[in-house]
Order: sequence, then C-alpha cells, then structure tokens
Amino acid sequence: MRDAEFIRKFLIALGLLVLALLLWKLSDVLLLAFGAVLVAIILHAAADGLVRYLRVPDRWGLMVAGLLILVAFIGLGALFGTQVRAQFSNVVERLPSAVDNFSKNLGIGPVSDDISEMISNGPNGGLAARLAGIGGAILDGLANFLLVVIAGVYVAADPRLYTRGLVKLFPKNQHERVESSLDASGQVLRLWLISQLIAMSCVAVLSTSAYWLIGLPSPIGLGLIAGIMDFIPFLGPILGALPAVLIAFTVSGEAALWTMGAVLVIQQIEGNVIQPLVARSMISVPPAMALFAILVGSILFGTLGLIFGFPLAIVTYVLVKKLYVRETLGEQTEVPGEDNGDGRKEAQS
Repeated sequence: MRDAEFIRKFLIALGLLVLALLLWKLSDVLLLAFGAVLVAIILHAAADGLVRYLRVPDRWGLMVAGLLILVAFIGLGALFGTQVRAQFSNVVERLPSAVDNFSKNLGIGPVSDDISEMISNGPNGGLAARLAGIGGAILDGLANFLLVVIAGVYVAADPRLYTRGLVKLFPKNQHERVESSLDASGQVLRLWLISQLIAMSCVAVLSTSAYWLIGLPSPIGLGLIAGIMDFIPFLGPILGALPAVLIAFTVSGEAALWTMGAVLVIQQIEGNVIQPLVARSMISVPPAMALFAILVGSILFGTLGLIFGFPLAIVTYVLVKKLYVRETLGEQTEVPGEDNGDGRKEAQS
C-alpha cells in the first residue's frame, strides 16, 4: 500500500509538471485566446448598448454591433487611411534624424549610423536579414491579429458554450464556484475595456490637437500612436509620447519643450479628469502590483505579455479576492464584478 500510494503521488506530481510545461510551451496561444476573449467582450458590450438604447432585438444585437464596428473601421480607413499612412511613414523617416538631434543636445553626437552598423553587424546577420525578420514579425503580428478577431467573433456568438466547457473541467461540487468566478472576471474585464477605450480615444484626440497647435509634422500619426499605446498602463503613455518628443527636437528646442509640456498636461487631464469620470467602470488594482504584472508579463511572454499583462492582472486580482481571500480564508471582502445585493455590479474593490 505504501508503494502504491507513493507511485500514485509521484504520477500526480509528474502529471502536474507535464501540464505546467505544456502550458508554458503554449503560452503564446493561450495569450492569443485571452485576446479573443477581450474581442468578444467588446462585441458583447456594443451589442448590449444597441439592445438597451436603440431597442435592437437581442438576437440581432451582436450581428448589428459587429457590422457597425466593421463599417466604422472601413469608413475611417477610407476617410483618413491615406493621410494616416503617409504621416506614419513620415514619422518613421524622421525618427533617425530625431534621435541624432536629441543625442547632439546631450553632447553625445549622432548615433543613428552607429545603431544601423550595430544592427547590420549583429549576431543574427546583416541589415537585409534584420529587415526580413522585421517584415516577418509584422506579418506574424497581422496574422495573429486576424486570428484573435475571428476567434473573438466565434466566442461572442456563443460564450456560454465555452464557459460551460471550461467549468466541466472541474469537479461537480466546484462548478457553481468556478462559474461565478468566471462571470465576475468577465464583468470586470468588460468595465475596464470600456473605460480604457474611452481614455485612449480622449488621449488620441488631445494629443493630435496639441501636436497640431505646436506645429509638429504628422500630428495625426503621432496622436494615434499616443492613443494606442495608452492601452498599456504606466509604460504606455511614456512609450506613446517618445516619438513626438524626439521628432519635436528636429523642429526646434522650443517645440520640444512645448511637446513635453503638452504630454504632461494631457497625462494630468487623463489622470484627474478623464479617469474620475469613468471611475465607475474601473477596478482599483494596487498600482505596484499592476506595474510588476506588466513587467513580468513582458519578460516572460514578450510583446503579448506587455499588451495583456494588465488585464491578466485584473483577472488574477478578482480570482484571488474571491477564491482565496473570501472563500478559503473566510475574510469579508468585496469582489469586483459581483452583484452587490441590489442587482448592480461592483466595479471597484
């Protein structure tokens, strides 16, 4: 009996180790699946808005929401696609000279040629090989984006099918507990995504207007970069403002100062005006935990970890509060995303 018990425990430990190894190998796929869930949440949020405010029938809400989003993207591309593409190209062309100008102001001298030489003489081959690698990475990114969108549409079409399948992986006595945890996590992600999209749009508009008033080249392209990068909390605003600051140095020192001032003002407006207005749709995750989640995600999983690090931290935060703090330790704590007793969802911890 002792030998049998030892073998059983050994096999269980071995199975858990193999499962952990398999999950690690499939981490990119799992992150893309998480991205598909976010797409499904956005589609359902839009569909619920149409059903509630425009009285669209429930069965048509999701289809109409998807079509409206697609038409909006196509319309924006038709109206501004050529201009935005030209401005993005202009940003890319100006960045080397912007880096040189910035380094000269620091007393270092031009560094773009040195960077190009380091790239061309790098361990992975010459410049042509690096450019081919960049092109391949861009194609992979587009393919992953299309995969996430298509998978998100499938998930949005019948979300209960996937949640029921996930719940059935657990023992029967845990089904209700797991299902309620998934519902709370989905609600919190939905609230966070809505608030984040509002903040990103405001940052893009404010940045574009500020850069146009300052006189920077390609203000729309720079503003879109700032808005898109704002999806990543903490690090995103810095990364989004960097191209504008560098390009401002190619215009003049005064333009660079105005640009840095505009970036600071926009971030203050976002933090003190925009975010409080959408605070009911926000979850209060401790800032240090969120920052470390983004850093750990980027180190472990690269670009996908950097993009999805914060929403993953939100889900982890909800699950820890519900499954561990409340139900395991028995501590009284509010769980974001749950009903608070009168039918409303609790958005903040």
